[in-house]
Amino acid sequence: MINENYKKLSGAYLFSEIARKVKAYKAEAPEAEIISLGIGDVTQPLCPAVVKALHKAADEMACSATFRGYGPERGYDFLREAIVANDFQARGIEMDADEIFVSDGAKSDTGNFQELLSANVRIAVTDPVYPVYVDSNVMAGREIVYLPCTAENGFAPELPAEHVDVIYLCYPNNPTGTTLNREQLKKWVDYALRENALIFYDAAYEAYIQSSDVPHSIYEIPGAKECAVEFHSYSKTAGFTGIRCGYTVVPKSVKCEKSGSSETISLNAMWNRRQSTKFNGTSYLSQRAAEAIYTPEGKVQIQTTISYYMENARLMREALAGMGFTIYGGVDAPYLWVRVPEGTTSWGFFDEMLHKANVVCTPGVGFGPAGEGYVRLTAFGTREATMEALHRIKNNLKK
Repeated sequence: MINENYKKLSGAYLFSEIARKVKAYKAEAPEAEIISLGIGDVTQPLCPAVVKALHKAADEMACSATFRGYGPERGYDFLREAIVANDFQARGIEMDADEIFVSDGAKSDTGNFQELLSANVRIAVTDPVYPVYVDSNVMAGREIVYLPCTAENGFAPELPAEHVDVIYLCYPNNPTGTTLNREQLKKWVDYALRENALIFYDAAYEAYIQSSDVPHSIYEIPGAKECAVEFHSYSKTAGFTGIRCGYTVVPKSVKCEKSGSSETISLNAMWNRRQSTKFNGTSYLSQRAAEAIYTPEGKVQIQTTISYYMENARLMREALAGMGFTIYGGVDAPYLWVRVPEGTTSWGFFDEMLHKANVVCTPGVGFGPAGEGYVRLTAFGTREATMEALHRIKNNLKK
């Protein structure tokens, strides 16, 4: 017997459906040169500090005296200590190394962490939303409450009208590219503390924040260490989409109730038990590469790459605005949320972009009902491809 909840999922994962449509079009028009501004994969190479660390780690693996086999279940101390010092203590946040769990990226952990919770908990997600949050909970048969994020509310979700047990927040947001300031994020922490709820905070894009009033971590908000788990990724920060490395923060002070009892259990201990059972750790090479990001030269090189992508975002915002489009995001995030012409659907505009301009975007409705009427564009292309895509849109599409 299958897990019947899988039948409740949409027919295909959003990006798989996009790939299918692009493949079909290329079969019809093999001469077309497609530019993708859709899937958020990076294009700039790994920075020199990371490459140097990878070579050094590979040489170590070639020598019996320095060879590494299975690593520590939470990750190597050298990386977890670098994370604590640079991502938290440098921002005035107290964190212990054993509250850090190194992973193969935020997608896996944001999808898997729900395994620790009862099937009866009510899940709240923003709409539009990164599909993994929804699909992983649909697979488990949970009730999901949608919190619409629209232009009318500034893409900042309202607090739930009824009690929810878990809230997924992603800021800077994927797909809208918008953010929450400290005051707005504090409302969610206060809600979670008041309602005895848990926040899953996806901070995968925090390195792109430019505004001073936008938190890089939910733990900048007082009380968050009592109610929040935070997910980080090096995929977009350092171009690790092919290297695979990230980390999850599970404070020891975050506790949940045991079923039918007032007794509580630490999520840190539960996650450690889950990981040691079902995950054999991130490779030594990947962790040494991630460590290099925190060196003085690594920090400078990574920021250069981030600035490159954010300049793409600026050029895209200005060009599209000049064509008459309404754009959100792209200021503190590498994503632009673009309103499609009136009378056009998200998938309709996707098809128009693909067939007329040979440019791939992501239909907003694929992120949830509130995404209808928008498409997501990414700033992760090369400068040349980004400028060519904007040229094609201007010449082939009318607002």
